[in-house]
Amino acid sequence: QVQLVESGGGSVQAGGSLRLSCAASGSTFSSYTAGWFRQAPGKEREFVSRISGGAGWTSYADSVKGRFTISRDNAKNTVYLQMNSLKPEDTAIYYCALSNVLAPVSQALYGYWGQGTQVTVSS
Repeated sequence: QVQLVESGGGSVQAGGSLRLSCAASGSTFSSYTAGWFRQAPGKEREFVSRISGGAGWTSYADSVKGRFTISRDNAKNTVYLQMNSLKPEDTAIYYCALSNVLAPVSQALYGYWGQGTQVTVSS
């Protein structure tokens, strides 16, 4: 089984930055594509970003492209999400997830999920 723990969330003013971390245990971390998702109040969970197991490619939602950067350190079994120029609409619970699929396009293809970390951006 895989356990994922997100950290780094908090409250920040618009224009500020946060760096989220997702630590994995009990898995061969580098074998998994890793993704970040978020769920805002009253909305469904949406894709934010993903990164391949070897960090050879990344992908971003249009809403965060140019502001967020995903990365990973396989030696530490950790994936990161650097969030810059934060906007109030970025307020959500952020989740990390792992998938066995090389380029997963559906949330259903992610088999392991963390508990989430709250990000609040005020104006």
